[in-house]
Amino acid sequence: MSTETPDDGRPREHCGLFGIFGVPHAAGLIYNGLFAQQHRGQEGAGIVASDGEKIRSIKGQGLLTEVFSKRSPTELPGALGIGHVRYSTTGSSTPQNVQPIVFGCLDGIWALAHNGNLTNARKMRRNYQESGAIFQTSTDSEVLMHLIADPAYRTRQRRVERSLNELEGAFSFLLMTKDSVMAARDRYGFRPLSIGRLGEGYVFASETCALDQVGATYERDVLPGELVTVDARGIRSTTFCEPVQGQLGQCVFEHVYFARPDSMVFGQNVHETRMKLGRRLAQEHPVQADVVIPVPDSGNDSALGFSFASGVPMDYGFIRNHYIGRTFIMPEMGQRHDSIDLKLAVVPGVVRDRRVVVVDDSIVRGSTCKKRIGALRRAGAKEVHMRISCPPVRHPCFFGIDFPTHKELIATTRSIDEICKFIEADSLGYLSLEGMLSAFEHPGDYCTGCYSGKYPCELSEDMTKLDLEKA
Repeated sequence: MSTETPDDGRPREHCGLFGIFGVPHAAGLIYNGLFAQQHRGQEGAGIVASDGEKIRSIKGQGLLTEVFSKRSPTELPGALGIGHVRYSTTGSSTPQNVQPIVFGCLDGIWALAHNGNLTNARKMRRNYQESGAIFQTSTDSEVLMHLIADPAYRTRQRRVERSLNELEGAFSFLLMTKDSVMAARDRYGFRPLSIGRLGEGYVFASETCALDQVGATYERDVLPGELVTVDARGIRSTTFCEPVQGQLGQCVFEHVYFARPDSMVFGQNVHETRMKLGRRLAQEHPVQADVVIPVPDSGNDSALGFSFASGVPMDYGFIRNHYIGRTFIMPEMGQRHDSIDLKLAVVPGVVRDRRVVVVDDSIVRGSTCKKRIGALRRAGAKEVHMRISCPPVRHPCFFGIDFPTHKELIATTRSIDEICKFIEADSLGYLSLEGMLSAFEHPGDYCTGCYSGKYPCELSEDMTKLDLEKA
């Protein structure tokens, strides 16, 4: 991770997974399922499929449409496969780091796709390298490949269970062989992964919006610590680790920002959750204003909730250019700097001579927020009041979000009054931690480490994004 201060001011995402077993022309459906999750990563994309005998893959850097602009998913025959869209939370944005990773074991060819961060990856990688192992990528995901290739356990199922049990940190994995697909979540359940049915087959996805995209019916989530295997014998479940005693680690940012509003994440609808966040925000930080405007797209639902609870009408004062990618996903600092002013445009007629409440999901560094407030004032806004639908982000994430270091987080070094002055707002209100958690049916099952500094599990290593480049 660079130590420069970027201007995008947004949290950066992890990855999206999609897998199918037992459905003809699986690769085409995987493409559609990944397209529905493109918001989860746009650095790279890939699909690996099997016809029962041979495993084939297409992957590359860029958006899904770019990767498959010259090659079609129809080149990947078969009724099973897995796919991945990537934002690099570990390892740089390079072709060799694009997933799914394909590798060979004594029992044949495997593929894996990962969403999350393994917090003991550096130590395990070093141990393997000292024994002569060669790594083909700089991602933490590849550690699982070496564990699975270890022939200490002869049965495939036991090897995978034992391998998963050695991992620490956050992971949702999809694995496949030529005749099976497997899905697993870490013991804390940091990252989402759902199971669906499509005809006689099964589908796995990071978000349920992808199940809807292909016409699959949502069945349930993969449970924390569970390994689900689908093959010719059907579907079966095993547990690869002891259940967590106490708090789970479900990422609250999935609901605050990352997931699509039409998704069910951790058993709760994202749109409804964000509406609750906005209502509570209006109760905690009321303000005399003429119009509420969201920062699209993740601010839309919270702004609507704020409007309903406050009685202040909502309108669209920002228009997003959908041909510009989400700025926080762009890996290089220069790319993000060039994109910021292109992403959102102000609608002057909505804000001119009016007291404006801007509802956004977060302030990470503050630079983008400051620029947007400046744009609103140039368009004639009389007052600009910022309302944020989560608490101040004061701590890094080690479990799958590419948050900056402490010193790059504006709320670590500044008070709320100082942040308000920096972004040049007339007022600033953050939702309280208690208020945010009140939107959830099971608040104790969520990780709030980026706000509180209290993580569900201990960290064996404090690893930055590019540490494995040096390994």
